[in-house]
Amino acid sequence: MKRFYQGMAIAIGLLFVLFAVARSEYAAPRSHAASSDATETGPFMDFHDEQPGKVHHITVEDLPQPYATKSSAVFSRPVARPADVWPQAPAGFKVGLYSSDLRGPRTIVKAPNGDLFVVETNTGKVMVLHGMSANGKAEQTEEFASGLRLPFGIAFYPRGPNPQYVYVGDTDAVVRFPYQNGDLKARGPMEVVVPNLPAGPNHFARGVAFSLDDKQMFISVGSHNNITDTDKDNSEFHRADILVASPDGSNLRVYASGIRNGSGITVDPKTGELWTSVNERDEIGDNLPPDYITHVQDGGFYGWPWYYTGGHEDPRLAGKHPELKDKVIVPDVLLEPHNASLNITFYEGKEFPKQYRGQLFAAEHGSWNRSIRTGYEVIMVPMKGGKAVGDYEDFLTGFVLPDGSCWGRPVGVAVAQDGSLMVTDDGSNSVWRVTYSK
Repeated sequence: MKRFYQGMAIAIGLLFVLFAVARSEYAAPRSHAASSDATETGPFMDFHDEQPGKVHHITVEDLPQPYATKSSAVFSRPVARPADVWPQAPAGFKVGLYSSDLRGPRTIVKAPNGDLFVVETNTGKVMVLHGMSANGKAEQTEEFASGLRLPFGIAFYPRGPNPQYVYVGDTDAVVRFPYQNGDLKARGPMEVVVPNLPAGPNHFARGVAFSLDDKQMFISVGSHNNITDTDKDNSEFHRADILVASPDGSNLRVYASGIRNGSGITVDPKTGELWTSVNERDEIGDNLPPDYITHVQDGGFYGWPWYYTGGHEDPRLAGKHPELKDKVIVPDVLLEPHNASLNITFYEGKEFPKQYRGQLFAAEHGSWNRSIRTGYEVIMVPMKGGKAVGDYEDFLTGFVLPDGSCWGRPVGVAVAQDGSLMVTDDGSNSVWRVTYSK
C-alpha cells in the first residue's frame, strides 16, 4: 500500500508539471488596520469565499483528522480570460495590465534602477521589462539571458544600488551572470556557482535570496516525492531543505529541514530573518495539511516527511521517528491546504497606505489536490514588530470564474520603483500592476 501511495504521488506530480508546461508568537485580533472593512471568515474556505479584504485565520486546533475527506485531483489548465473579467483588489486600489508579452512569467524582482526581471521557467529565459508607456504597459521587453533548464529564483548581488551579478536558481544549479545597473543583456557568459543541486521533475523550483550583510546565500530545494521514507530513499538528499552557502558557492550546508517545498524565499529587510512560503504534502484530504508562510530558524525542523503542522504524524509513516515529534516547529501563518503558495515579498514602497508598509504579500498559485479550488489569488500577511500576526487577508482575487474554471495563476510578487505591486500570472501570461489612488 505504501508503494501504491508513493507511485500515485509521483504520477500526479508529473501530471502537474505537464499541465504547467502546457500553459506555460502571540495572540492577535483577527482584523487589522490594513482593511478597516475586512470580514472574518471560517477556517477552511474555497474560491467562492475569496474577496479583497476578507481575513482568514487557521489554527492548529482547526485541523481535521487525516482522510476526513477523500483526496481529489482537480487540475487547473487555465481557460482564456473573458473580456469582462479583471483581477479584483480592495477599495482604493486599481489593477492594470503591465505586460502580456511573456511566456509563462514566474518570479519577478526589481533591479536597483527600477527594471523588472522576470523568469520564464518553461522557455529557460530571464527577461527584462523596462519603463512604462503612456498606456501603462512595459515600454521595452528584452531577453537578458537564455539557455537555462527550469529557472525560478532570481536575486541581485551584492544588495544595494550597484550589484555585480544576477543570480538565478536553476533546477540543478545556482548560476550567475555579470551585471551592471541598467543592463538589459547579460555582460558575459553564465557561471555555475553551486553545481549538482538535485534536479526535478517534481518540485523543480529553486529559490535564491541573500542575507542583509551579503554573507549568506539561501537556496530552497523542494522534495522529490509527496511522501516517502527518507531513511530508505536516497533521492531526497539535500531536498525538502533550505540550504545556505557563501555567495561563491562554498560552505554549502542545510540551513533548515523538513520543508516539503519552500520555493518562495525572501529576507525581511528590517529584521534580516529568512522567510519562506511552503507547499505542504498532498493526498490525505481536502483540508490537510495547511500550506504555510513562516520565518525560518537556522537548524529548524519543520516536519516533512514524518510530521506536519507541529507534531501531527503523517499516517503513511506511522510510528517512525517518535523522537522528532516535539522538535517540529509550528509555522507562523497557516494557509488554506493545497493553496500552492509561491513567491513572497515585503512591501517597502510608499504608494500604498501606511498600514500596508512592512506587510508581506504572497502569490497563491492555486490548488489541484482539493475537490473545490482554493488559492488563485494574492494575499497579504499582516506583520507587527517583525512577527506575523497569524491571519492573512485576501488582496487580489478574481482569477477563478463562477463555474470553477481558472483563467489566471499568480506566481510572483514584487514592489516596483514607484511603490506599485507587480504580480506575475503564468495562467494568462500577464504581469499585473496594482496601484493605489490617493
